[in-house]
Amino acid sequence: MEGGYNGSDEEKEDVEETTSHLRDRFRLSTISIAESEAKQDNMEISQPVIVCISDLAFKYAVVFSVTAEQLAEDLEMFAHHAGRKSVNMNDVIISAHRNTHLADLLRSFSYNLKAKEPQSEKKRKKSSSKESKGLPSVLNLDP
Repeated sequence: MEGGYNGSDEEKEDVEETTSHLRDRFRLSTISIAESEAKQDNMEISQPVIVCISDLAFKYAVVFSVTAEQLAEDLEMFAHHAGRKSVNMNDVIISAHRNTHLADLLRSFSYNLKAKEPQSEKKRKKSSSKESKGLPSVLNLDP
């Protein structure tokens, strides 16, 4: 939530207050989960460790949020570049190009989905303008 924000001081204070409130709520939830898991496993967790876990979890959530926002923007740009208004599976695969393992997994997943799709539901290619005008696709040249 830092950097790049150009609003008024009052808006910045509101954002900081909201962030602080979310961080506190997140920490309380994290502490509750850690204590519950420790109790379930008959263990004890020291308070400094719980605080460290909750801070790390919050930082991870913030980074993930920023990453997800960037991913959404990238997907939108890929679709726009291809002249589409909606994102498709190829856009998602392209977005993972820096992580070859992930891109390969996404391709495999895509192929499996396409293989399971019933034939009647698969998209058919649009006919060309010549075919739509009634011209046959094969011409007989027999005299």
